Amino acid sequence: MIKFRRRKLNLKLKWGLLPQVILAIMAGIICGLFVPTWFVRAVLTFNGLFSNFLGFIIPLLIVGLVAPGIAELGRNAGKLLFITAALAYGFTLASGFFSYGVAVWTFPYVLDPAAGATSFGKVAELKPYFVIAMPALFSVMSALVLAFTLGLGMAVIQGSRLKGVMLDLRDIIDKVIVKIIIPLLPIYIFGIFLNMTINGQAIAVLGVFAQIIVIIFVMTLVMLLIQFIIAGIIGRKNPFRMLKEMMVAYVTALGTQSSAATIPVTLRQTEKIGVRDEIAGFVVPLCATIHMSGSTMKIVACALAIMIMGGQSVTLAQFSGFICMLGITIIAAPGVPGGAIMAALGILESMLGFGQAQLALMIALYVAMDCFGTACNVTGDGAIAVIVDKIYGRKHISTMP
Repeated sequence: MIKFRRRKLNLKLKWGLLPQVILAIMAGIICGLFVPTWFVRAVLTFNGLFSNFLGFIIPLLIVGLVAPGIAELGRNAGKLLFITAALAYGFTLASGFFSYGVAVWTFPYVLDPAAGATSFGKVAELKPYFVIAMPALFSVMSALVLAFTLGLGMAVIQGSRLKGVMLDLRDIIDKVIVKIIIPLLPIYIFGIFLNMTINGQAIAVLGVFAQIIVIIFVMTLVMLLIQFIIAGIIGRKNPFRMLKEMMVAYVTALGTQSSAATIPVTLRQTEKIGVRDEIAGFVVPLCATIHMSGSTMKIVACALAIMIMGGQSVTLAQFSGFICMLGITIIAAPGVPGGAIMAALGILESMLGFGQAQLALMIALYVAMDCFGTACNVTGDGAIAVIVDKIYGRKHISTMP
């Protein structure tokens, strides 16, 4: 009997986050066609509680992830770190502004702002059974300032006591994300689309999803081509041959949806395109944390789409500050599917004025194409390594940190 039960348990399937989100969206649309009012109100009650919890945890998430992330960058001070970090941040910013330019140019032709404004403007007729207020300990902007202050301070003084506390806080936040937010996220998205179906919004939103995913996929390929052309010019290498070699890392990242899990493959392919072992061994693991071109591209494009559909004004000045802040904030993204969007929730709320429904749509849309962004991130790490290898020079290898 015991052996049989063990064998039965081994047959249990573990679904990834993406299949769960897709199932939640489909279930929300289908159930919205026939479920009774009491069920809808029960789901709305859960969504209200979960939404309030997100509002409470976001400032703590920012402090717990961003501060230790910045502090740990100070462990390997030196010219190599500066060059790598500057290139990673530059590529990330370029990706964000490239995404903004393409989205502003294409989205007005494929999206319907008038219909979107009507849909997003609707207020649900049904109300939750009860609401429990969960006020945040401090505002999102206060959390950002505190995180940057603590992170930079710990990097400078190299103190161990406060850093130990912050690392423990990061572990707690990681557990909250992995054990609470991620498992409950599909239920939350189910409630969002259940409510949208009742209000007649679901079909329009799904149409937006399909069009945006195709556009962003094409953008990631174009951005990779640009990155490797730049690397090829600086490193005097064939960009197309390098990109072909790095496609192994790209495909691996599509499956793992994790930059960290793809490091061994990225490292091997980076060495194959001619980067010295010492440089590749430093740049690739570091860029797995700080280089977020693909993630930034997705977040910027998704945010623009939701704002256009919601009838909100979109300006370059507004998004310039958002992109610059985003490039810093998501270096703390935890190594789980959807980690970057979790780290970005705070600035989406504080800088773009997103409400809870818009944040939920951002999460759903981001997770639906998480693999594309991760693949763009890790493949671009090879281009950065080529440039660093050329700039840093052979004479500095013996003095590497």
